[in-house]
Amino acid sequence: MKNILTVLMMVFAFSLAAPEVHAKKFGGSKSFGKSYKTAPQKQTPAAATPAKPGMSKKGMLGGMLGGMLGGLLVGGLIASMFGGAFEGFQFMDMIIMAGVAFLLFRLFKGMMRAKAASQQGSPQTACGPAFRQEAPSDATFTNASQGGFSGVSNDVPFNLPADFDLTNFLTGARSHYKTLQKAWNENDLDTIQEYVSIELYNELRVQRKELEGEQHTEVMFLDAELVRAESTASLSQVSVKFNGRYRDGHEDVEADINEVWHLERNLTQENAPWLITGIEQ
Repeated sequence: MKNILTVLMMVFAFSLAAPEVHAKKFGGSKSFGKSYKTAPQKQTPAAATPAKPGMSKKGMLGGMLGGMLGGLLVGGLIASMFGGAFEGFQFMDMIIMAGVAFLLFRLFKGMMRAKAASQQGSPQTACGPAFRQEAPSDATFTNASQGGFSGVSNDVPFNLPADFDLTNFLTGARSHYKTLQKAWNENDLDTIQEYVSIELYNELRVQRKELEGEQHTEVMFLDAELVRAESTASLSQVSVKFNGRYRDGHEDVEADINEVWHLERNLTQENAPWLITGIEQ
């Protein structure tokens, strides 16, 4: 009986330290389709905020106490079982203490999530139209410095139609990222097909078949930035970099979003949509 309980406690201890699995987000965290060189992400200086008294000490102390408490709890239980102090230690006592350890682990994990979320920023709203913009009546293009592109190297193009609404486009991009993630969760290939090129759709369809049933990945917050743009009289291309965080509700894990989508639009067709032609993770 003593050996059985020892094994149970060691399994529980290793379960606390087990690595997290990756959530199944849109595209399966792989790169597909076309690839282009893009500009580095815009560096936005963080606003100086006055530090709250004891804030850093509290965080450090909380982490130290959490680690010490977890180590002493698990290590002390196992040591007591091997060291002769097991007499009088009932199985129900072990279950209760294991439950307390698990609750503490979940509590500290939740605190770390909240801290990470506060550092990343608040969710971005996305309520604009789809990847659609009216084609310009004149094939006039301009180099734009908005969106963090001032000082971009010459080998990364950035020219857009003169009437291109960058703010509205990026708002729509965030919205459709979430739409596609929802379609990916529900295995809604028809919706996905509306947003991507034929070549990319065929690759994504194969990737989605490797996942069984519905997925439970939720976009927690998301930001978008234009990192490349090139236009001719017949074709417009853009690359959008997404940064944010997502959560797999089934696996109860979180991970960062850091990827680039390449999109194209046929300017020879009236009201042609933007289609995703490549995804780089």
